[in-house]
Amino acid sequence: MTAPVDVVLRKKERFERGTERLPGDFHEELFRLEEEGEWIVDRVREPYVEVPTKYGRTKKIPKAHLWHHKSCGQCGHIPGYSTSIFWVMRKLGYDYHDPRDQTSCTAWNYYASATSNSTAQAAVALRNFAAARETGYFPLIHCGTSYGHYKEVREELLLHPELRQQVRDILAKLGKPLVMPEEIVHYSEWFYAMRQEIAAHQVRNFDGIAVTVHPACHYYKLVEGDAIYDPDIYGGQRTAVVTGLAEALGAEVRSYSTWFDCCGFGFRHILVQRDFTRSFATQRKIEVMKEEADPDVVLTHDTGCVTTLDKSQFAARAHDRNVGVPVMSEAQFAALAMGAHPYRVCQLHWHSADYRPFLERMGIDWEAAWAEFEADVKRLERGEIEFLTWEDVDA
Repeated sequence: MTAPVDVVLRKKERFERGTERLPGDFHEELFRLEEEGEWIVDRVREPYVEVPTKYGRTKKIPKAHLWHHKSCGQCGHIPGYSTSIFWVMRKLGYDYHDPRDQTSCTAWNYYASATSNSTAQAAVALRNFAAARETGYFPLIHCGTSYGHYKEVREELLLHPELRQQVRDILAKLGKPLVMPEEIVHYSEWFYAMRQEIAAHQVRNFDGIAVTVHPACHYYKLVEGDAIYDPDIYGGQRTAVVTGLAEALGAEVRSYSTWFDCCGFGFRHILVQRDFTRSFATQRKIEVMKEEADPDVVLTHDTGCVTTLDKSQFAARAHDRNVGVPVMSEAQFAALAMGAHPYRVCQLHWHSADYRPFLERMGIDWEAAWAEFEADVKRLERGEIEFLTWEDVDA
């Protein structure tokens, strides 16, 4: 049912006055509602790392015992993204849970088509949080959009008791309580927090490797106060997550003028104006990076960003545009630094822009690696193995 016009206008006025926003640290309200029996707060358990956020609040990033909230786009378009996250975590000796009962966050539906509603979106989020708590593992969000969307859901639930009741009624039918994590944590925050441990396990030298960073809009522009900002990285004026890791691995991070721009994905126009998306991704992002910074690789930390910046380049090449730079997540970059196989683990053959010269810069014999991967495929075809094990990918 559509709200009366006067109700909508009153709400708009409250937002403009700032009275619809939570003052300061949201945790005070989060824990108050728990004390009143409104929901259960899933605490961050030790070991964890404390990191600085945009407005000075300290955020807890758990190191271990993590429930991986996977990304539909990663699993469908960039499988090496997810496997790199898992591989790095295993290499560092931290346990995790890869759930089979996780649902999509459905945020793409919400942002792109506007066919959902706040109650449905919040119910999906809290259903996943409850599922994580049942395992005893803490949720780690792979997708930047899921992460941003879940922060918006938290904001709405903190402010609106009627929404909490609607979600409570839905979850009761599933036999689940309302659960809200103490922190909503993105996987790139884990990589930032663990960057020194990752660097300590680095086996490939990244000196002389130049990178540009695209910060994902849905990571730091939605509920911006929750994103990590470090005074030692860009003076605290840009989010620190990807840049901090790249610098810890010895790469040179180069700036460019359109760093603040969207990758071009934008949700709505990737569906209905794909030519605009491809043009924006290549002309506003890739070409500017090439002309101003000339990177060896572009690093980002969201599914849609990797997909758009990588796969849009084929159309621009057909028009002789100044493109042709590999794009990957910082998780794949970190895995490569730690010695991961470019195909068995990072699965770079799913990428469109030519990454092979970049592998050569790293000292990787990609032809030999590809021959090893083809041999794996032959074993699978012959039925000798059902799937690659962790022992296989570490061979």
